[in-house]
Amino acid sequence: MTSLSADLAPTGVLRASINLGNPVLAQGTPDAPTGITVDLAREIAARLDVPVEFVCFDAARKSFEAMTEGNADLCFLAIDPAREAEVAFTAPYVVIEGVYAVPTDSALTTVAEVDSAGVRIGVKQGSAYDLFLTRTLEHATVVRGVEGVDVFRAEGLDAAAGIRQPIAAFVAANDDVRLIDERFMQIQQAVGTTKDRQPQTVQFLRDVVEELKANGFVAESLRTAGQSDATVAP
Repeated sequence: MTSLSADLAPTGVLRASINLGNPVLAQGTPDAPTGITVDLAREIAARLDVPVEFVCFDAARKSFEAMTEGNADLCFLAIDPAREAEVAFTAPYVVIEGVYAVPTDSALTTVAEVDSAGVRIGVKQGSAYDLFLTRTLEHATVVRGVEGVDVFRAEGLDAAAGIRQPIAAFVAANDDVRLIDERFMQIQQAVGTTKDRQPQTVQFLRDVVEELKANGFVAESLRTAGQSDATVAP
């Protein structure tokens, strides 16, 4: 093994933590995951000349925990200060947006109006937008659930927060809700590993991500996965 592969994949296998709960980043099943994160993990493993193993979860929180508890070597998460304490991130490879859905008859029409006293917002627990809204909201209240739209429905909340693509699909399928098109955050998705790696290992990941953005790999992977409306990070 090279020093890079020994550091990043000490078991001899690159264990990649995949969040199937984010449909922009991963699709398929735990036994046969697909998508940009799977393609990136395969490419990184190939460059290290080691096999890859996919450890799949239904939420970013669980994917993060697998990383920090030593059950994965690589993760694909949104950059957030709460995570950066334990994870060394690359620059983002894709940028997605957080948006709100509200009841059709709601008086709320802008992101600023959502952050009002008495407004309750459903979020997926431990998601990037949960972390962001918990940190930045001044008046509204975050209500956490397994899925933001589910807790929004179950508790009759004022808004549901989520990633633009699945929130737009939720709105399209339900005529009693509408989208607030303005984004409340930009979610920067990056590759990460634990902070105890050698500096050259983290630099290797950062260099690979930049190369794969520049040569069209990321854009082509998103296109193949049917996620062409996701934006490749600059």
